[in-house]
Amino acid sequence: MPTERFTFPGHDGQQLAARLDLPDGPYLSTALFAHCFTCSKDIPAARRIAARLSSMGIAVLRFDFTGLGHSEGEFENTNFTSNVQDLMAANAELVLRGMCPSLLVGHSLGGAAVLKAAPEMKNIKAAVTLGAPFDPEHVTKNFADSLPQIIRDGVAEVSLGGRPFRISNDFLKDIAKGKLTPAIAGLNAALLVLHAPRDATVSIDNASEIFLAAKHPKSFITLDGADHLLSRAADAEYAADVIATWAKRYIDLPRAAAPIGAPEGVLRVSEADPKGFLQDVQSGPHHLLADEPAAYGGTNKGLTPYGFLSAGLGACTSMTIRMYARRKGWPLASVSVDVTHDKVHAQDAGNETKTKIDSFVRTISLQGDLDDSQRARLLEIADRCPVHQSLERSNQIETKLA
Repeated sequence: MPTERFTFPGHDGQQLAARLDLPDGPYLSTALFAHCFTCSKDIPAARRIAARLSSMGIAVLRFDFTGLGHSEGEFENTNFTSNVQDLMAANAELVLRGMCPSLLVGHSLGGAAVLKAAPEMKNIKAAVTLGAPFDPEHVTKNFADSLPQIIRDGVAEVSLGGRPFRISNDFLKDIAKGKLTPAIAGLNAALLVLHAPRDATVSIDNASEIFLAAKHPKSFITLDGADHLLSRAADAEYAADVIATWAKRYIDLPRAAAPIGAPEGVLRVSEADPKGFLQDVQSGPHHLLADEPAAYGGTNKGLTPYGFLSAGLGACTSMTIRMYARRKGWPLASVSVDVTHDKVHAQDAGNETKTKIDSFVRTISLQGDLDDSQRARLLEIADRCPVHQSLERSNQIETKLA
């Protein structure tokens, strides 16, 4: 996916490092992502979610909060309120760029910041939290042993995720005031709560409280087997797919215009997993997955390429039969088409050469009060399916570099 890197001023004027992931195809909408406590915009879960949304035509802005990642400032001088203000600044930056966001996604404390900021962003139509705490003060569990020193000395260095961070007493005081109930109740957007039942960092009870405090429309989906950071690729991919599918119901995604000379648009296939064979298949607003079985080095998360070919033949056959029966007014109740594909030797088909050819077998089931002549005619009509005709004809495929 194309990416633009830039900086913008945060809550106190410090420059915040941002990454704007853009769609390969037409731009349809914008999302804003807030990362977890002491993380950065580049954690794997954020990358995967951004990639999935951008494949739908949704640009995604990720940025590092003040004092984290590649952003300026001292983490010691930040707090929950400053995170919310940084999020508001990111929203303002997108508005200035003519890319007003309609979707907010927040991970962990970033999710709490999303809930706090969303009511102030009138442009937001949908918000998503991933492993978010109901009470921002929950993060103090990560350095509970250091609380007495922080209160006594005003600041202390703590280890979070194997890295040192200086936490101030001002941070503790601020986060103690960060109650979310009023903000959640005033959320004028659809809400999706995603949480792992076995999250050892933020218990799933937090998700229940967020969900109960929110008004409809709201949804709650568990991320079974995932950890707090969604560190397994499969968990991050699942969360990304859920967010992408859910968001389409609440944000405006206009259908992209078809390019000149391509009446059905351009279908784009993008590699989703360089270590395997998983592919994102995007055609306008429609998203599919292509893969290979585990036995062939894939992860079996989608149809194989030949599976897509068989699906095209089966779908086109069923549609063609339905269209003809509808025009004739025949009592066709339902159609189903079973398609099998194999490689056979050409001589098996009466050809003297020993090369192999592709053999597709369709088994068509027609339900309804049809007589024998109608059934026979519909079987003939099946051969008029455009995909059937394309497969029978000699075809030309042109390949060129972009």
